Amino acid sequence: MSLVFHWFLPTNGDSRHVVGGGHGTPATASGRDRPPTVAYLSQIARAAEDLGFVGALTPTGAWCEDAWLTTAMVSQHTERLKFLVAFRPGFVSPTLAAQMASTFQRQTGGRLLLNVVTGGESHEQRAYGDFLDKADRYRRTGEFLQVVRELWEGKTVDLKGEHLRVEDAKLARVPDPVPEVYFGGSSPIAGEVAAKYVDAYLTWGEPPARVAEKIAWVRGLAAKEGRTLRFGIRLHVITRDTSEEAWAVANRLLAGFDPETVRSVQTGLARSESEGQQRMLALHSGSRDGLEIHPNLWAGIGLVRGGAGTALVGSHEEVAGLIKEYAALGIEEFVLSGYPHLEEAYWFGEGVLPRLAAEGLWRHPFRPDVAQSAQVPFTS
Repeated sequence: MSLVFHWFLPTNGDSRHVVGGGHGTPATASGRDRPPTVAYLSQIARAAEDLGFVGALTPTGAWCEDAWLTTAMVSQHTERLKFLVAFRPGFVSPTLAAQMASTFQRQTGGRLLLNVVTGGESHEQRAYGDFLDKADRYRRTGEFLQVVRELWEGKTVDLKGEHLRVEDAKLARVPDPVPEVYFGGSSPIAGEVAAKYVDAYLTWGEPPARVAEKIAWVRGLAAKEGRTLRFGIRLHVITRDTSEEAWAVANRLLAGFDPETVRSVQTGLARSESEGQQRMLALHSGSRDGLEIHPNLWAGIGLVRGGAGTALVGSHEEVAGLIKEYAALGIEEFVLSGYPHLEEAYWFGEGVLPRLAAEGLWRHPFRPDVAQSAQVPFTS
């Protein structure tokens, strides 16, 4: 088995500092250091493609550029990299979303992956005209995915659901290949939706023991539906030739966190309805102390950023070791990022991936010869 690695397109801006915000909080000022232009995002995407990342995640929300439009433009500057496009089911009809996905597949040569984000912040959802509560948003997501999946199969769909209604819905051209659906969520109803409709379940980077509990939970729900899912994890990464160098970078980022910014972001995130976000907050409780919550797993990012708030930090060997620890639990896909995203892609791609290749855990998806002949380029 070859592990799969994805990178991240910072459509909220990039910097040598952490760009905070997300989950209903605005991007911090550092996001203006490197604006998310098509030219810069394409530079990151081309680097990720060359290094062997399969895809690139783009976020969704008021804090960033629109994921559909941005990835459609960036796709024209890459050849094989896939785009894990985050979108919210409540903001577009299922028939139109199925049609958009079908068009994206044809125009990019089948390079779309879909990251379904139900939305955990009612105040942000209301800004977009969505006034359902959280539980109803998840029920709507289930209905949405039911319609989209059937349309992709070429069926004519009639649904009179609790939240969605379509009549005689049909696509003129179905997508080929059908996009894979990624999804995350820690609430009981989120698990039910994942078990029935998605291909890959994503979790944020909690300590391995807690990730193992989540995998067992979702795997059990899927088994009851007669289905098998893949599992992925979303993390940041700081990897260097030595452990000391990596932790020096983490400490530099931490030193750059303005106390008022931390207070403001934590206050905003505290009102989040997302169980996953509350689990992230519990890892650090707003404190700068005790942020290494598992060997080489650092919760510092979560002080200023919503969503994924932990990072793999250490030497290339240490980071590869923690990846193997997660892989042993059943994690097959890793969605990674780092500040700044262009440079950190190279640190990981040139430092960690060759080590995993040397152990038979990874192969370059576009150039298998690279993995076969990979040599560990650094010593620590």
